[in-house]
Amino acid sequence: MNLRLFVALEPPDLVRHRLSTLKAELQRAAGRGSGDVKWVAIDNVHLTLQFLGAVPEERVDPVKVAVATAAAEARPLHLELRGAGGFPSGRRARVLWAGVGGEVAQLTALVAALGRRLGPLGFAAEERPFSPHITLGRSRDPRGAPGLAAALALAAESPGAPWRATEVVLFQSFLSPKGPRYEALARAALGTPG
Repeated sequence: MNLRLFVALEPPDLVRHRLSTLKAELQRAAGRGSGDVKWVAIDNVHLTLQFLGAVPEERVDPVKVAVATAAAEARPLHLELRGAGGFPSGRRARVLWAGVGGEVAQLTALVAALGRRLGPLGFAAEERPFSPHITLGRSRDPRGAPGLAAALALAAESPGAPWRATEVVLFQSFLSPKGPRYEALARAALGTPG
């Protein structure tokens, strides 16, 4: 059996609250066009470090070891929400996101460490440069809600919310018609040899 896995950081409740407020602002701005946006449930928000995809059950334990080893090589990170935007751009946003700032160089080093540890297990690192963000929604038609671009531009100036990331989480994703559900399979403390 294959498990759909990814490695991520979980924001704390205070940050989730700020994300919930930001998401509500974007939903209001989208108005009737928000039917074209599939919004992420606040309980599911996370900062993806590496998506692994379908992983055979017998390979899960080596993945857990690799994630724990990479986490031990890092240290806790001071991060903060920083603005909002869209990929590929705010005007044609298919992915609506909250930006993440703070110790981005150290966060990028953690992503590289995960790539080094997971690469030998057959998991290719993302080829695009790492752009730390938390996805809030995905638009099927980026032209469907013109108010969204203005709201994203305004949100880009909004105050952030700081947090200290102390662990990396290996999540399993369960897909259903109601939307995905994520379950933590393993947690690895940053800077703590396991």
